[in-house]
Amino acid sequence: MSKETWQADSAEVDAIVAGRHANPFGFLGLQQIGTDWVLRAFIPHAELVEAFTLDGTELGFLTPRHPAGFFEGQVTVDKRQPIRYRAKNAGGEWEVYDPYSFGPVLGPMDDYYIGEGSHLRLFDKLGAHEMEFEGIHGTHFAVWAPNAKRVSVVGPFNEWDGRRNPMRNRFENGIWEVFIPVLGTGTLYKFEIVGPDGVVLPLKADPFARQSEMRPKTASVVPDPTPFVWTDQKYIEERATRDWRRTPMSIYEVHLGSWRRRPDGGFLTYDQLAEQLVPYAADMGYTHIELMPITEHPFDPSWGYQPTGLYSPTARFGDPAAFARFVDAAHEAGLGIILDWVPAHFPTDEFGLAHFDGTALYEHADPRQGYHPDWNTAIYNFGRREVVSFLVNNALYWLEKFHIDGLRVDAVASMLYLDYSRQAGQWVPNKLGGNENLEAVEFIRKVNIEAYRLHPGTFMIAEESTSWPGVSHPAYTGGLGFGFKWNMGFMNDTLRFMSREAVHRKYHHNDMTFGMVYAFSENFVLPLSHDEVVHGKGSLIEKMPGDDWQQFANLRAYYAFMWGHPGKKLLFMGQEFAQREEWAESKSLDWWLLDAGAHEGMRRLVTDLNTAYRQLPALHERDCEPDGFEWIIGNDYANSVFAWVRKAPGAEPVLVISNFTPVPRENYRIPMPAAGKWVERINTDAGWYAGSNTGNQGAVIAKPVEGQHWPAEAELYLPPLSTLFLKFEPE
Repeated sequence: MSKETWQADSAEVDAIVAGRHANPFGFLGLQQIGTDWVLRAFIPHAELVEAFTLDGTELGFLTPRHPAGFFEGQVTVDKRQPIRYRAKNAGGEWEVYDPYSFGPVLGPMDDYYIGEGSHLRLFDKLGAHEMEFEGIHGTHFAVWAPNAKRVSVVGPFNEWDGRRNPMRNRFENGIWEVFIPVLGTGTLYKFEIVGPDGVVLPLKADPFARQSEMRPKTASVVPDPTPFVWTDQKYIEERATRDWRRTPMSIYEVHLGSWRRRPDGGFLTYDQLAEQLVPYAADMGYTHIELMPITEHPFDPSWGYQPTGLYSPTARFGDPAAFARFVDAAHEAGLGIILDWVPAHFPTDEFGLAHFDGTALYEHADPRQGYHPDWNTAIYNFGRREVVSFLVNNALYWLEKFHIDGLRVDAVASMLYLDYSRQAGQWVPNKLGGNENLEAVEFIRKVNIEAYRLHPGTFMIAEESTSWPGVSHPAYTGGLGFGFKWNMGFMNDTLRFMSREAVHRKYHHNDMTFGMVYAFSENFVLPLSHDEVVHGKGSLIEKMPGDDWQQFANLRAYYAFMWGHPGKKLLFMGQEFAQREEWAESKSLDWWLLDAGAHEGMRRLVTDLNTAYRQLPALHERDCEPDGFEWIIGNDYANSVFAWVRKAPGAEPVLVISNFTPVPRENYRIPMPAAGKWVERINTDAGWYAGSNTGNQGAVIAKPVEGQHWPAEAELYLPPLSTLFLKFEPE
């Protein structure tokens, strides 16, 4: 064979050196030409290159073809195999393993399921995975960029030079992949993408990166492949048996960056949070901690709701293994972990998903569909199966890899409505002419179906602020398939009532009762969330009217009203001890307030409310069903008094009575569900909570009556601005 026949064409060599070659895997590495084998390598800075097989067999020196570092030469081998080079220049020598002498890692079944949009283990295939492949240790990289002309892995290992590690294009599905030998844990990398117009885009972080650099840096990190050793098997097995609709669920919502800070103002680590936050929440009787988004995000004041690394636990508090230890510690303490999850939109930072391959790939090209005016973000294209797969796999990733107990899905309303926050002419109707985002509805149903199917005992919660029907109804009945929905109406109505001066409340009595009109239309969580204590809204204690004593009494009575009301409970951090200043993500909560009796009293009350809620089946077993609730007094406008009974089969009933005026009510006659002794389980006016310590000496006796709707009645003392829980004690 003549030299001219096997030698590479100069135009192809120039294309490799310029980073423009259309098929580097068909040109570089070990190539069979006729009956002979040829090695081609691009190694910038090299002056001499000698080739070896993995077992050390010398294959000889390659011939330099281009001063930028292109070498080639005939070699004597009998099959394709990994190749090692020894490169030299005046400064020394170094070893290079040839990525282009390896076959593909992904297989035809991956192509099939990825193409179909049904692959449910994409997180094991795409992104960066350290592995042993064809006899050598390295990292496999794979990314979806169907419209790119070239995609390369770049990082410090190749001087961020996109010419050196171009990837193989799997044309069937737009996936690019390459196995790079030797690279492993801790390697920084990004993707250099040449768009369809031939323009090199800003370097992109890996959409499937499972670890990221600490902001403000934005590179992806090859994670440690060592499997985490979980110790929560018993918790997971018990979790799978639970019907959360009939199980206590009291949620402590936390922003990890500002719950508590180190003395120097720095963040606590995941391990320190496991040591401090977990026992605190457990001791207070919560069942779950809900974390505001901990997926990687560049901008602290976004609170995590503008994520750029959906698969990556933020580096602010440690590495992925440390986050797993946090979850494991929570499960050991009997606490579930709920993550806030943001599949509605993503920020347009140039290193992120926006125009990922030079086209509108993850988002819609039309800004009427792909741009979110409220948050200056991009909206996912839910009509694209690859985008749906990316998001569905992300939900499953957190549930499987980190044993997360539930996902609270942010901004669901913005996904459901095509005209959300838009004026006429600023949105595109669906194929039926309506404003429903039918593709988003199908995505939501799909992610909920798969989460419940694959991870029994986990649950999905919707933050959905409209009256869309069937949010928490099963997908097979036409619902969206969530387990629960945040009850924004309850929160808005009751806070509006509580913020009024007591003398005006009688004119707005319905604000406290209206929630019961629709209380069982969905499976509700009652949220007093972070949204209520930021942006000038003030803290909950500051919303309460009256002097300092009345503010605390109001808030105590309100909390107990909520804990006695049907629905699961959620309270944002700091509100359990009546944080006075509104929340700021840049600093710690004011823990020193607990030195004051009124603040410590509030914390004691929330602890006791959680305990009562968990211990008394009547307060939780029928949270989502109308047979667990009955009004006793719902229309005493003049006195702003409310009373109802909570019930559950086989359990003693619990009477809840609230007096929302600062006037104590003596000998207040209340119909009772049963004659006999009713024990005061909660009295928010107790001295233990820094109240005025008035009440009913621990119990009341209900006497039988005839001819009334209720079989008994009792005369109670209702302390000012208070809520009582009375539990029936049969003889």
